[in-house]
Amino acid sequence: MRRGPGRALLLATLGALYFAQGLPAGLLGKALPALARDAGLAPQWIGLLALPALPWALKFVWAPWVDRWGSQSRGHRQRWMLVCLAGVALLLLLAGMADRSWLFGSGIGFLLLLLLVLNLFSATQDIATDGLATRLLTRDLRGLGNSIQVSGYKIGMLLGSSVLLLMTDVAGWRSTLWLMAVLLLAIMLLVRHFPEPDEPVRQRQSISFRWWWRQLHGFWSRPSMGTWLLVLLAYKVGDGFGSTMIKPCLVDQGWSLAAIGRLDLIASLVGLLGAGMAGICLLRLPHRPALVIFGSLQALAFVGWQAVASGQHPAWIWPVALFEQWADGLSTVALFAVMMDYCRQGHEGSDYTLQACVQLFAVGLFTLASGFSVAWLGYSMHFLLAALLGALAVLLVCFWQPPAALSRSGH
Repeated sequence: MRRGPGRALLLATLGALYFAQGLPAGLLGKALPALARDAGLAPQWIGLLALPALPWALKFVWAPWVDRWGSQSRGHRQRWMLVCLAGVALLLLLAGMADRSWLFGSGIGFLLLLLLVLNLFSATQDIATDGLATRLLTRDLRGLGNSIQVSGYKIGMLLGSSVLLLMTDVAGWRSTLWLMAVLLLAIMLLVRHFPEPDEPVRQRQSISFRWWWRQLHGFWSRPSMGTWLLVLLAYKVGDGFGSTMIKPCLVDQGWSLAAIGRLDLIASLVGLLGAGMAGICLLRLPHRPALVIFGSLQALAFVGWQAVASGQHPAWIWPVALFEQWADGLSTVALFAVMMDYCRQGHEGSDYTLQACVQLFAVGLFTLASGFSVAWLGYSMHFLLAALLGALAVLLVCFWQPPAALSRSGH
């Protein structure tokens, strides 16, 4: 039986894999809204550009199959990750071949389709990566492991957003995307040589809709899951609702794409600091106080954006942007650590994915509505509403009680 990796190799590989997932997320969630607004797209339609991220909200549908198919063979999750990384790299190469002005003009339909398929590969890789992380990270390592996860993801987002905005002016659209593809190919080499330990032998079961339904029902039928479901739905809604409109707001205040890229670059680095601090805090801080404190900071950040959007405090833009990203790093790590605690043995990938999809579904709905909120209410009231949504989520956490003992066995 193959032995597992050492702690350093495990954390480094997980960091690289989550970095790979952050690349398309940064392109879609951060760079694309700024590029679209700069091209003249109306704010109410910018929120709809989140549609290619639909696979992230639906990946729970095929997550049990990713957990099961090939699980009796060596390198089960490793093979899934390699195929998905190759798919994302090829699609980035394809996007780089197209003219940028065409993609954001008459070719917007092709761009959205390409991003949809790219997100399908990336979301499937996420299922395999989350399953690997949940299985191999011991409970005492989960705070640090989720710090690595969020940090790697944020660095990927940073490259896919801020660095992309800056580099397209210097190296061009094609060279920038092709460089990202080369980075993914390098990560494939690391994954190819990762010593994934053999999985426990499972009883053979036919893969059917009834089997799929049992996996989902087995997860939610455990005690105290109702309140946790509400927390999952609400915790990051205010953040997603508010943050999508930050860059369009800056564009409308006269900021150039290069200036937005510089701001996002520094703010994202501060977000990495927040993610690292959260991992250290979670070594001693219980999960419920962590969710309350970090969620409150996230809500407070959008009170700051409300003041900025009112036009009365333009000097606050930099400190508010840094604070918002710092709070986002803290709150995301805390939420992900709790999600791992709820995963059953043998169902790590599908259980974690199911929770992530619930959270992303709620965030996605509010993200789609964010542009219409700005069109109807204006930026200032929109950010205030985001802060109120964050505060309501914190209130929900206060009524949530982590169960003393939660069954982690498979069903």
